[in-house]
Amino acid sequence: MGESSRYLAFDLGAESGRAVVGTLSGEQLALETIHRFSNGPVRVFDGLYWDVLHLWSQVQAGLLAYRRDYEAPLQGIGLDTWGVDFALLDANGQLLGNPRHYRDPRNAAMLALALERVPREEIFAATGIQFMQLNSLYQLLAMREHGDSALDQARKLLMMPDLLNYWLTGTAASEFTVATTTQFYDPRARDWARDLLRRLGLPTDILPRVLQPGTVLGPLARPLVEESGLGEVPVILPATHDTGSAVAAVPAVGSGYVYLSSGTWSLIGIEAPEPIITPEALAYNFTNEGGIGGTYRVLKNIMGLWLVQECRRTWGLEGETLSYDEITALAEAAPAFGPLVEPDATGFIAPGDMPARIQAFCERSGQLAPRSRGEIVRCALESLACKYRWAVEKLECMAGRPLQVIHIVGGGSQNRLLCQFTADATHRPVVAGPVEATAIGNIMMQAIARGHIGTLEDGRRLVARSFATQTYTPREDDGWERAYDRFLDIHRSTAAI
Repeated sequence: MGESSRYLAFDLGAESGRAVVGTLSGEQLALETIHRFSNGPVRVFDGLYWDVLHLWSQVQAGLLAYRRDYEAPLQGIGLDTWGVDFALLDANGQLLGNPRHYRDPRNAAMLALALERVPREEIFAATGIQFMQLNSLYQLLAMREHGDSALDQARKLLMMPDLLNYWLTGTAASEFTVATTTQFYDPRARDWARDLLRRLGLPTDILPRVLQPGTVLGPLARPLVEESGLGEVPVILPATHDTGSAVAAVPAVGSGYVYLSSGTWSLIGIEAPEPIITPEALAYNFTNEGGIGGTYRVLKNIMGLWLVQECRRTWGLEGETLSYDEITALAEAAPAFGPLVEPDATGFIAPGDMPARIQAFCERSGQLAPRSRGEIVRCALESLACKYRWAVEKLECMAGRPLQVIHIVGGGSQNRLLCQFTADATHRPVVAGPVEATAIGNIMMQAIARGHIGTLEDGRRLVARSFATQTYTPREDDGWERAYDRFLDIHRSTAAI
């Protein structure tokens, strides 16, 4: 690495987004957030949507913020978002309505409908993807079943990061890691699962070409060059699925580790050279999502800190605004090893009164419901730690090798209580950090594409040098064994996603 080089990463999550500048200098990478903005669902009657034009305006604001704060030229621009959600374009490349939110209620019945038409085993064999009602496949089926006219007018389907990259460059294509989240991409054929879509009566001519991470999509579009004054900066595809970028930034070596990308969702898994599409993976409902360098992220999507986020939102509506630090302190003070929930129970997926839903779940499962705010949050966190242990044990079974350490990255790595619970419940050390893993992975992929970082392994060593981590050592406590046994009983008796 020679002189300093700068990259701009746009990282859009389900709650918020930001523009982050990465400065690569010598043997260090430094980050600066230059623009933050809110994100979230917009309800219209009974539908749930994304305000995509708001998001686009914030991307433009991020470009202007770089021009305001920096004189040095950019080496690249990269953008990532969450998975599964998509937009449709007409024959003129115009947007056909606001994209629906993955928690939109019209998706609820579509998984069962799809399984009536194509057996579960055949869908999994064709895609290797975990069955969740929020997947793109069921969203697309919902459009067909509800007679959505946009589907008839559509000439192109673009995932959320693909849409924003199209507006950045004028090039319409899909990136590999986000394409695999749809449940209509065939990882073994390395192409769209067109036969599956035809069997479900869904169009295949709207599917774009699929490009790998590290591809230079094109220069910044001329109107944006003129507006921002940044020049024809190359727009580079990172892993545009945010989890793919986060996993790229895990500061680990070897193969004996588990990654946990912790935020609204918890995504816990391993990297594999090929997808694991086996009867065991189907039975455990694991997923195979694309990764960097043609690898696959064999993982389990778990409901994650959404449970706590929705509790906080509900209490805010009731007039008590609590910070996440305050909520965690209340949970730490609450009694240990109380009631537990299955985090992936279908009743938890939609926005709503999460404290009441957690209490109702506990009562239905014959447990004494938590009452205080601290008890409710501790219930959620201890339940997540137990679910992580279950997932790690299943990953070891599928991978056929021991997994000795858990790397937690993302915003959830700041929750010290959950990190310690995870170490205690799984009997494995937890290495927490970096917090900004998604932005780091985004920038790493840009730098690799420009030749400023050699390989993914080089990038991970750079991350280990540049960002602090914290290790949590498991504590011996028989209470976790008894709690895990109770959790397994609850898990087996729950209709989970």
